[in-house]
Amino acid sequence: MTPVVPWQKSSFSQGEDAPNCMEVAVRKDIGSILLRESDEPGTVLEATGAGLAALIRHLRLP
Repeated sequence: MTPVVPWQKSSFSQGEDAPNCMEVAVRKDIGSILLRESDEPGTVLEATGAGLAALIRHLRLP
């Protein structure tokens, strides 16, 4: 069972109750990073730090 982790909203979210906010958390047992969109909290993407960094680099390329 996945341990409960505290979710944090992205600093790019607009306001406390803004829709479509990206939230992030860390699974402390294995150190993976969890991502979800606030309006669909049941859908969670899990990645390693290296995997997430590679995805961000890929998305930032022109």
